[in-house]
Amino acid sequence: IVAKAPPDGYTVLLGTSSRAINPSLYRSMPFDPMKDLTPVCLLIRTPNVLAIYGVLALVGTARAFMAPASQALLPHLVPKEDFPSAVAMGSSLWQVASIVGPAAGGVFYGAVQSAAPVFATCAVLTACALALVLSMHVKTGRMEHRATSWTTVLAGIKYVWANKILLGAISLDLFAVLLGGAVALLPIYARDILVTGPWGLGFLRSAPAFGAAVTAIYLAYRPLRKHAGLVMFACVAIFGIATIVFGASRLFSVSLVALVFVGASDMVSVFIRQQLVLLATPEAMRGRVSAVNMVFIGASNELGEFESGATAAWIGAAPAVVLGGVGTLVVVGIWMLLFPALRRVDEVAREAA
Repeated sequence: IVAKAPPDGYTVLLGTSSRAINPSLYRSMPFDPMKDLTPVCLLIRTPNVLAIYGVLALVGTARAFMAPASQALLPHLVPKEDFPSAVAMGSSLWQVASIVGPAAGGVFYGAVQSAAPVFATCAVLTACALALVLSMHVKTGRMEHRATSWTTVLAGIKYVWANKILLGAISLDLFAVLLGGAVALLPIYARDILVTGPWGLGFLRSAPAFGAAVTAIYLAYRPLRKHAGLVMFACVAIFGIATIVFGASRLFSVSLVALVFVGASDMVSVFIRQQLVLLATPEAMRGRVSAVNMVFIGASNELGEFESGATAAWIGAAPAVVLGGVGTLVVVGIWMLLFPALRRVDEVAREAA
């Protein structure tokens, strides 16, 4: 109707970009949008959400391969006696980056008032990281000599299931973080419970990473030597207690300290679990066992945030966090009974031997 109307300025069409791409999708069109319609103005610009989802899918796929490969490569880069310090140092650098990176990105974005330079800088830094990786000269050789089959694909899952120490360590982290995921509710705490505003939310988000970074630096210079299993259970229990304190607190300072303990205790658990995964696993299985570990970690983080949000919508934010911390303590008690071999682990290096 609009295309055939006289060009008198009284007939206006409000349309979307689909008008321009329709000729490429359909063989016969009753009008030519390039000739029969005259653009007047642009009312609104919307991002291509499908493209964003596509990029995120590619990023997730790349990370799924990168994490197991990088973890399996680490034991080939440092001597075995220095491996605990290397794990702690790598974790501390990651935690420092998780604190400094978002802050630097926010300052940069505020200075330039545009996202394009920020993402361009990220691309340049990623290229620099790739160049550093390519500069390494490590030859691990072919560690899997069997042909690819469902047996080799599922070998990591079967190995973890058969090794009760690894199964206990990985699943303990899964259920503890699944129940104690209070980080997802930090915006609600900053706005409605602690009433601190955006600046308080920034401190709350940085507190777990700060506690983890300080603990990782300490472990890099003073790695655990004895009672690794008991220490792991104790730190997961501290994680649950700190979560309960945070959930019940109405003071910003107490909540901040509780989150620092959440990050510090979780770092010790990660430190012990990563050593067990990499040192107590044969070379040919490290990549696949690391992949299983990353699946558990990803599931615990994502499902933990979903569980926290769903429980908060049901009973409220504070009761949800407290209940999650209590659930973490219950998991610790049950896992100590189900996995006595993990409880008796003394020195990780000796267990690996």
